[in-house]
Amino acid sequence: MLRYSVTDPQPRRCIVPFGAEPPELVNLRRAVKAELTAWGMSALAEEAQLIATELASNVIKHVGQGSVATLVLDAGPSQLRMELHDKSGKEPQHLHPACDEESGRGLQILGALSTTWGTVRTTVGKAVWCELPLALDETRRRIQRVTTVMETYGLAVGSPAAWLTHRAVLEESATSLILDMLHWLRAQGLDPDDILDRAQTHFEAEAA
Repeated sequence: MLRYSVTDPQPRRCIVPFGAEPPELVNLRRAVKAELTAWGMSALAEEAQLIATELASNVIKHVGQGSVATLVLDAGPSQLRMELHDKSGKEPQHLHPACDEESGRGLQILGALSTTWGTVRTTVGKAVWCELPLALDETRRRIQRVTTVMETYGLAVGSPAAWLTHRAVLEESATSLILDMLHWLRAQGLDPDDILDRAQTHFEAEAA
């Protein structure tokens, strides 16, 4: 995977052309992390990697496997702009997946993680873009990431995302999410109790 980067003078820009194939998603995430780390923006890496994966997956699914696409990263004074260019004029659809569906939540994740996003026509197709703020501290980023997961998980268990503002539903959803995570950890051969203890230790240290 080739990548073209401009780091000086500002603004910083990185252009990553890639083929829309499932194996390329790993390389795309690595390229995003490497570039943001080089720019001193590693705190944004997780969100940017997730967004890049969702946008590239949409290209694979809706434009066609093997099609040519390009990811563009632009770092401005207060935000990181991400653009995913492809050669299809078809705009992404706002889907409302059923509670038992595992896909169709890419735009929900995009909207939750970014301050703004949209679609623009290009001479050869379209670009889906979004902007991530640079000023969030790590605690606020953690809260934002969990909010995104909780809203998506709330839909997955059949309750509208808006219900998450109600304490009883929020507690039940959080408990279910943690329970599922513990089962997942055990299925991966890890010790759930050890992970919980480590998470509690980190939480207490950060809260202090």
